[in-house]
Amino acid sequence: MPSKTEILAKLNRQILDQVPLPEVLEGDWIKYDDPVAQFTKMIEASGGSCESLSDLSQLPSRLHGSEQWQAAQHIFSGIPEVAGNVELEKISDPRELEFLDFVIYRGQFAVAENGAIWLTDEQLKHRVVFFITQFLVLVVEKEKIVSTMHEAYALAKIPKPGFGLFLSGPSKTADIEQSLVIGAHGCRELQVYLV
Repeated sequence: MPSKTEILAKLNRQILDQVPLPEVLEGDWIKYDDPVAQFTKMIEASGGSCESLSDLSQLPSRLHGSEQWQAAQHIFSGIPEVAGNVELEKISDPRELEFLDFVIYRGQFAVAENGAIWLTDEQLKHRVVFFITQFLVLVVEKEKIVSTMHEAYALAKIPKPGFGLFLSGPSKTADIEQSLVIGAHGCRELQVYLV
């Protein structure tokens, strides 16, 4: 009997007691007096940046003031207020997006305790845009910032079939020689705008 078959047979003979899932505990969870301030603090602690706007019409001028934006050649925008030049619908192979400079997209809601933003691919052809772009710009409504992940999980809905994730800060790694590297595998910078 090949070793792989033997190992799988042994695993199949193991009978484990089923463990019930934990109940969602109702209780007095943390409630931040100022969820916007707490969210901003957590985004900045994770290596991102966060700015409040009075309305979405201010976003184009904020972006145009950035050197990275001025140098960008490939921009996908999921927000009508900001023009992009990459049309995801016309791209069949997501590997064609390897030169994507900017992605501007709307987060459905955010979490104050850890700076996480809930994103889905409900209106995207290629979910890889969140990870392959150099610069990720997310827009979140201030009223849609919840205090805790307990509240967030109650709101998180994934389209069927679909994809969803909580994203907080630019990509980073500190597992190699305990040296923190921002932009190691994924977006180099995350900019969040609260409206």
